[in-house]
Amino acid sequence: MSIVWRGAAGLFLAGAVAGYAPYQCGKAPDRSVREETPGEALYGLAKKLRAEGDEQGYRTTLRYIVARYPSSRFAVAARADLGADASEVDAP
Repeated sequence: MSIVWRGAAGLFLAGAVAGYAPYQCGKAPDRSVREETPGEALYGLAKKLRAEGDEQGYRTTLRYIVARYPSSRFAVAARADLGADASEVDAP
């Protein structure tokens, strides 16, 4: 069998198999479902801790958000929640 014939047979086989390959993206993604960002999830946790009376856990979580995700919009909110005391905001 010549090289040209093998190449043609290979292309034919690849084309035949491709027609039966399953589609991986059969439908569009659901735009109503949105995943939380880590900062958002942690901010929600901080609010939950405060509601349950765990003030230390609340403040520790807010400081972690500020330290770990400083450019997050939730870091801005965490700084505001911690107050104007710079030592509180910068504490690990």
